[in-house]
Amino acid sequence: MSTEIEALERFFAAINRNDMAAITEDFDPEIVRVEPEGFPTAGTYRGIAEVQANVTKGRGTWAEGTCDPEKFLVNGDKVVVYLHAWVRLKDSGEWIGGRFADGFVFRDGKITRYLTFAQRAEALRWADIDDPEALEPAAAEKP
Repeated sequence: MSTEIEALERFFAAINRNDMAAITEDFDPEIVRVEPEGFPTAGTYRGIAEVQANVTKGRGTWAEGTCDPEKFLVNGDKVVVYLHAWVRLKDSGEWIGGRFADGFVFRDGKITRYLTFAQRAEALRWADIDDPEALEPAAAEKP
């Protein structure tokens, strides 16, 4: 799974440097993106162009910030990534942050599904992963 983790590290690095062309490097042409209700760009997006537009729209609200992977957990073709987002939105002077998880499915080295979970426990259930260290912190402050 190291190839898949490397692909995800490249993906989040591209988001953080606002390189929206590079985010698609490891996408399967039939990728499906699901962002849950309550998130700014909730919905289901299909294909590279729609998923790229979804990520571009979300990232485009940032004046500055990062979305950093904290931990990768693997079960078969599924990878759960614990994330810590810390951003200042364009229309605000305040920094906001939180911890959540994304889930990815790989096939033949390409990302075929990309899901966001508000709670890390939801992502673990989805991937059938047991993480005894899993905590559900409230809104995060930058360490």
